[in-house]
Amino acid sequence: MRYFIEFAYNGKNYHGFQTQPNASSVQETLTKALQLLIDKSIEIVGAGRTDSGVHAKQMFAHFDYENILDTTYWLPKLNSYLPKDIVIYDIFEVKEDIHARFEASARTYEYYIHTFKDAFLEDISWYCFQPLNVNLMNKACQLLFKHTDFECFSKVHTEVFTFNCTITEANWKHNGNQLIFTIKADRFLRNMVRAIVGTMVNIGSGKTSLEEFKEIIESKNRSKAGFSVPAHGLFLVKVDYPFLENK
Repeated sequence: MRYFIEFAYNGKNYHGFQTQPNASSVQETLTKALQLLIDKSIEIVGAGRTDSGVHAKQMFAHFDYENILDTTYWLPKLNSYLPKDIVIYDIFEVKEDIHARFEASARTYEYYIHTFKDAFLEDISWYCFQPLNVNLMNKACQLLFKHTDFECFSKVHTEVFTFNCTITEANWKHNGNQLIFTIKADRFLRNMVRAIVGTMVNIGSGKTSLEEFKEIIESKNRSKAGFSVPAHGLFLVKVDYPFLENK
């Protein structure tokens, strides 16, 4: 039987979600906890991978197990085996052909910037001291909807078949001394959100014009775009699955 896990994590102490040699990852930590609980080797497949230091408010993964699980027992038990920066919200059975990565129809990210120094936000938001024109940055968001090829915001030497993504939501909002950038798409390229935010910060600070932003996208050249903002301000906040819409 196939089971889905809904969970969240603070990415500060991890080198991303995906298991990698000689580095702590969320996937490895979650796998060890599950294997300890069921006393059997299993493979966990995530909805995607987040980079080192990136957080997730909602993430999904699946694993296969031949027995029926009593989730009322499993859920608190599994959480007790995990460190304090990873939490399991739900475990539920799905059809055996449902795949955590390939069945996802959209993902939503948020990036947090605080504009006034705050000692309590340092681990989850990026401090940007320079004034930003949010109105211009939101105009730049509108330009994203007119394009589908975002190679200019992709990490170089990435093994992908296409750089095409369909962005359905992108906006900046104020929340006190914080700015929150929200972006939703059917898929994301490696480093894409952080590169978009860095380029938009250049727009908001007057270093890059809207016309130049359009030219950057059309150039398909990463070196033309802005810097990548730090990972600790980035959160995966939602993963959409058609089969979960009525759950």
